[in-house]
Parts: sequence; structure tokens; C-alpha cells
Amino acid sequence: MKKSVCLIGKPNVGKSTIFNKLIKEKKSIILDEAGITRDRIYGSVTYQNKSFSLIDTGGLTTENHDFNNEIKMQAELAIDEADTILFVVDGKEGLDNTDYFIRDMLIKTSKEVIVLVNKVDNPKRQENIYEFYELGFEHLIPVSAEHNLGFTEILELLTKDIPETLNNPNHIPKFCIIGRPNVGKSSLINALLNEERAIVSDIAGTTRDSIDTKFTYNKKEYIVVDTAGLRKKGRIYENVEKYSYLRSMKAIDESDVCVVVVSAEEGIIEHDKHILGFALEAGKGVVLAVNKWDTVSNPDLAIKAWKTKLNNEFQFASYLKVVFLSAKKKTRISSLMPEVISALENNQKEIPTSTLNNVITEAVSLNAPPTYKGKRLKIFFVSETSIKPPKFTFQVNNKSLIHFSYERYLENKLRENFDLTGTPIILQFKNKNERD
Repeated sequence: MKKSVCLIGKPNVGKSTIFNKLIKEKKSIILDEAGITRDRIYGSVTYQNKSFSLIDTGGLTTENHDFNNEIKMQAELAIDEADTILFVVDGKEGLDNTDYFIRDMLIKTSKEVIVLVNKVDNPKRQENIYEFYELGFEHLIPVSAEHNLGFTEILELLTKDIPETLNNPNHIPKFCIIGRPNVGKSSLINALLNEERAIVSDIAGTTRDSIDTKFTYNKKEYIVVDTAGLRKKGRIYENVEKYSYLRSMKAIDESDVCVVVVSAEEGIIEHDKHILGFALEAGKGVVLAVNKWDTVSNPDLAIKAWKTKLNNEFQFASYLKVVFLSAKKKTRISSLMPEVISALENNQKEIPTSTLNNVITEAVSLNAPPTYKGKRLKIFFVSETSIKPPKFTFQVNNKSLIHFSYERYLENKLRENFDLTGTPIILQFKNKNERD
């Protein structure tokens, strides 16, 4: 299992900023308002070929009302799940009763705790950090999330015991099955494995936790993860359901591909779009599986109507492949794995820079960027700068000139020329000579 690290602290000490800096993307909301981050947010951190999971949590306070009780419960779940805890305190304001309250909560655990004294952005503040040793924890690191100070020390300490995992030839591809309760996720896994490994019931919510199963397909090993049904946020009321929801979100983050299951019997609802959005925002390869196909009359004729329906409902992800199957009758099950493998390969596809530039040069010659206030966007160079998902960085004269419609045009041209079905892609625009 991947090492888990969670961020704990009172509101407005900079946890979300530290989270975003460590995962190198803006995934947590940052506002100067206490209590913005309510649920745990998962991300993945990679440093010198080593990786770990990072969990952001809502700010803890000593005030006693329902909102704070829920945040406290989420934080307790994060602490329980984590191997190491990053306790963030405010180096500008110093310690207060809430910090000591959190300290007392952490002392009761047997977990490693590292105190991050944030907002230490000048030498005078560094001299005042010794008061934070009063908390009683061995490791204390002064940091400035705003000025990017102290992060190397954090990463060195967190990864000292983690083996190198990046580009590991022994990595077993992992895909998770996600969807609303009772769409047939466990039945689908049983049909895929051809054995009754997961509990199957007509009662929604039978699966409470994420379950990993290793299997072999075409002489290659894979791991499939069964997850709890993702309910609408307003209907998650029991502690165990909140735990299941958050474990499902972690399963998404740790998988290479997500199979999003919808029910042919119930049709597509708005929450199906939200669930698909979770997978796409995490940058995963995605396959849409329409299950319970045995409940559809005239299935051969219905496929055309369903494809039209899916295109209309999931316009934001028209590049996904769809499989129609019945886990109960074990029909069309063989169509799933080829699409999972295709999404996996495309999610980590590497495209030669010369070929990429030829395609973009031709795209610009066919349809030049529009002018804005007498200025026109110029694209000097494009390269693929990362995978999982593929990220394409464009060096331009002025990135403020890029219009969303032209960005969409460039994405369409990339997809027309390269097989990127089953994966989101990222287009980044940087001014020439701009540093990351």
C-alpha cells in the first residue's frame, strides 16, 4: 500500500496552499475564509522517483456545532488512515488553545507527527519558531507556502523510507469500478473474475470499503478495485458511509483507470455526471460501462439510441469509449478489458515532439488564432511535458490571448491526429522563457 500523509490544523493556517504546492496543482480551494475545505481531498505527491498519497482536511476548531463536528470526524478518519501527520501551525500568530486541542488529539495516536510552522518567510520569524517545540513533537520544520520555502526538507523527511516507485517495471496496472449504489459494480467484478469474490445484494450500499483483487488477463497481471457506491453528498449521513465515500475517492486517486458504471435499467441521472467528473479531474483513464443491458428490450436497436443519449449527457467527455454489458447474465463482459487497456495506454502515451509540432503547425495554418485588441496569439513550440494524463505545454507570445474556443480547437486537432480516446488531456500555455 502507498504511504498516506495527512494535513491537520486549525482554519486559515495554510494547509490547502501546502497541499497544492506538494501535489503541484491547484486541487484544494484557497480562500482567506475559515472552514473552506470541508471534506478530505486526496492527491498524489512524487519526489525523486518516490510517491505517497496526501490528504487535505478541513480546519479544526474548538467551537461546538454540527459543521465543526463533521470536520472533526473527517479529520479523525484522515488521522486513522494516515501513516504520517503534518500538523500545520501559524508562525505569524503563534500558538493558541486550538493548537493545543489538536496537539492533545494527535498525542493519543501512535502516528509520526511533523509540525510545519507555516508563514515563516523572514529570518526574524525563524528565530521565534522555538515556542512551537512546546507542542512536544520531535520534528519541526519552518515553511513558507507562499514563498515556497521548506518544501525540500518536508519531502526528504516524508520519503526517506519509501522505495523508488516511478517507472517501476513491476508496477501492476490498477483500475477501479465506480458508480452510484446498486448499479452492479460488485456483480461486474464477479463476472470479470468469474467467481463470487464480492458480496452481491439488491440492497444498495452492500460494499462499505474498497476491495483490491489481483487477477491475470492475457498473461498479464492487473488489480481491480471494488468501491462503495458514491451517493449524492447530501445523502451521506452515517459515519460509515462517509468513510466509504472517502475511501472510494482514494481508490480513484490511486488507480490508473476508472470504469464508471451506469445502469441501463435506471438510465442516466445528474449524479452519474458528477462521478465521471471525479475520475476526469483526477486525470485518470476512463471507460464508461452501461450495465444491466439484459433489462433493455431490443438491445441491438437500443445501442444506437443509448450512444446518442450518452453523447448528449456527457458532452464534456465525448472522447470516452462505452461498453454495453450485463454482469448478471455475463454477456459482453469480454468487451471491457480491451477498453480498460486502451485507456491505460492512452493515459500514459508519449508523443514525439517533432510530430506534435507538425500537427500544431498545420492546425494553425488551417485556422489561425483570432486577434484580440489588435494582437494575435503566436505558438512557438509545443511539447508533451508529462503523462497520466498527457500534458501538452505550448510556448506562446502572450498566454492571455488564448481563447477557450481556440484551446478546444487545438485539443480536437490533437485528438484527431493521435489516439487519445479514454483519457483527459491537459493543455498548458506559457509565455516564452517563462519558468514553471
